Amino acid sequence: MIIRDIDLERQVQASKRTWNVLSGFVCIVIGSVLGGCARYFISGVVARNVGETFPWGTMIINVSGAFLIGILGGLATNQSSLMASTNPWLFAVTGFLGCYTTVSSFSLQTLSLARDGETGRAVSNVLLSLILCLSAVTCGFSLSEWLST
Repeated sequence: MIIRDIDLERQVQASKRTWNVLSGFVCIVIGSVLGGCARYFISGVVARNVGETFPWGTMIINVSGAFLIGILGGLATNQSSLMASTNPWLFAVTGFLGCYTTVSSFSLQTLSLARDGETGRAVSNVLLSLILCLSAVTCGFSLSEWLST
């Protein structure tokens, strides 16, 4: 009887681990789809309204994403916050913001500017992105701390 109970407990624990992995995977997939679609839509709106001579769309995406991850990171420091839980974090940060923000597009666009002889614009893109993204994540984190006090 004891052996059956131990086997049953092992099966229950294995099922819980499997469920945790699968539910995390689903959270990432759904967040990724939504984040990628949001990036596509917002970048397109910016490109149509501002033009494509400078990667403003990518910069707006990355700065707003940095602000959001700052907020979520700040919330996650509070153990009673929803963001301190695994699946909400996987959905929002790993999934949504992982596909919403884009270092690869930033890198390629910066390289393209430099290769096209637009060195000043390439350097401006790097410096503006670095300064604005770090400022945005700091503001987001500070805002979440301020709101939770």
